[in-house]
Amino acid sequence: MYIHERPDWPGFHWDREALAETLAEVRHKQGRLIGRMEGLGFSLRDEAVLRTLTQDVQKTSEIEGEELDTGQVRSSLARRLGIDIGGALPVDRHVEGIVEMMLDATRNYAAPLTAGRLTGWHAALFPTGRSGLRRILTGAWRDDAQGPMQVVSGPVHLERVHRERVHYEAPAARRLDREMAAFLNWFNGPAALDPVLKAGLAHLWFVTIHPFDDGNGRIARAIADMALARSEVSPQRFYSMSAQIRLERNAYYALLEANQKGGMDVTAWMDWFLRCLARAIDGAQGTLASVLEKARFWDRHGPAPLNARQRQVLNRLLDGFEGKLTSSKWAVLAKCSPDTALRDIHDLLDRGILARNPGGGRSTSYGLAGVEPL
Repeated sequence: MYIHERPDWPGFHWDREALAETLAEVRHKQGRLIGRMEGLGFSLRDEAVLRTLTQDVQKTSEIEGEELDTGQVRSSLARRLGIDIGGALPVDRHVEGIVEMMLDATRNYAAPLTAGRLTGWHAALFPTGRSGLRRILTGAWRDDAQGPMQVVSGPVHLERVHRERVHYEAPAARRLDREMAAFLNWFNGPAALDPVLKAGLAHLWFVTIHPFDDGNGRIARAIADMALARSEVSPQRFYSMSAQIRLERNAYYALLEANQKGGMDVTAWMDWFLRCLARAIDGAQGTLASVLEKARFWDRHGPAPLNARQRQVLNRLLDGFEGKLTSSKWAVLAKCSPDTALRDIHDLLDRGILARNPGGGRSTSYGLAGVEPL
């Protein structure tokens, strides 16, 4: 029996005393982080928000096995937030769609969550009306025309027959209007529940209803981020819950499955959600450190007569460039010839801003001087 088949559905409950200490700890961590970030100047705070949102968009997609281009995500976010990053990239409409959803959830956190808003997010996630090669119903609740909505993995070999393992089967499509009306009435209702707890329960409740053909996990995480923004009364995001969930993906899916096959006591899920959130907030210290390091770098080297190409690529390195920077990659990033790329690099080597990484020949790569290569 799945949880939505129980006669007491959706009567969720949990042990409040068991969660009280963890909830208080999370609330304390939230307050301390926001206080530290508010002490930064506007430009540093904008940079921290941009990094956090870039990570959030990328990691919520990675949880579903989808890799997004970092530069495109950052460019799309920067343009929409009015932040000048220089060297903005053309952006795929699929990236634009998920960025649009995440910003609407967090920037407009106080606005009611409606069926129209959710279906708009879904249409933005799937601008071609396809999930991979499969055509799906977009901008509307699923209709189960192809059979019941199931969460599966596989195929696995079982008794010489390849079968998919069914982890969960969602409520039938005919129930969706009623189920989503109940969910939205609760989510938009009076704040009788701490918003952080509401974020955890909203995530579980929505993904259990599974109202769309695809994208339910990404939308559930956006709803949780919306509730967390309400808990802080701020659209600015300084930590990424999705990045932490990505690190704990196996536990995340195991807990979802256990609760969707269990009773209405969701203490275990709520406890994990709170602890995961606490770890996400702790992880934001790394973002803050990298933002401050970038500021110190430009304090040291900002007055130097660098050209636009050099500033653009140095910023990419400071933002966490993936892989090793070679002269050929420089030429692609800066849209210049290989000879121009080498001149730019050698100039920075002479100034002591760049350094050669160990190795040479065709594998010669470069990094910021004084920073260990990944």
